[in-house]
Amino acid sequence: MPPIIKFCNLCGHGVDLRIPPDDHLERHVCGHCGNIQYLNPKAIVGIVPEAEDGRILMCRRNIEPRLGLWTFPAGFMELGETSGQGAAREALEESQAQVEPLELIAVINVPYVSQVYLIHRGRLVGSHFGPTVESSEVRLMREDEIPWDDIAFPTIWHSLKFFFEDRRRGRYETHSLDLKFRPRPPQRDEISGGNI
Repeated sequence: MPPIIKFCNLCGHGVDLRIPPDDHLERHVCGHCGNIQYLNPKAIVGIVPEAEDGRILMCRRNIEPRLGLWTFPAGFMELGETSGQGAAREALEESQAQVEPLELIAVINVPYVSQVYLIHRGRLVGSHFGPTVESSEVRLMREDEIPWDDIAFPTIWHSLKFFFEDRRRGRYETHSLDLKFRPRPPQRDEISGGNI
């Protein structure tokens, strides 16, 4: 069920939830000006920052959801930016690091939260990084140091697996994955990948 919208975002009059002509889904339609308000999935951009020595920059979340668990930089894409630009911006905001975005390594659909993840591989530029308001700890980690049982989200877990598998093969590709089912309690089970 879509969120409840009460007023038109153009003229401010009340809206009705109905199927517009030539459409197939209920939409919020303004009875005054006819504006249709579409609700679409959110784009999340992320980046796996790799240092010269092959270690990956990881961040311990300092915000909810999943406070205290680990991720690479990722967040909502902003208007007017490419997925690579957004991923680099998120890296700066979450880790103080300058990261050059490289190729797209994963597109992950998460329909149960209406999100699409666009994950890039990235090259860490320089050696500066550190904690931020969003990250209580920022560290470079080898693959064997990744806290796999403490990864914040299944999208991050799967993206890291794709990255390390591709790096071992010496060839990166764009992986596609649909996470179709909301993880079931306990929440730690969501990192297993068993609910795809």
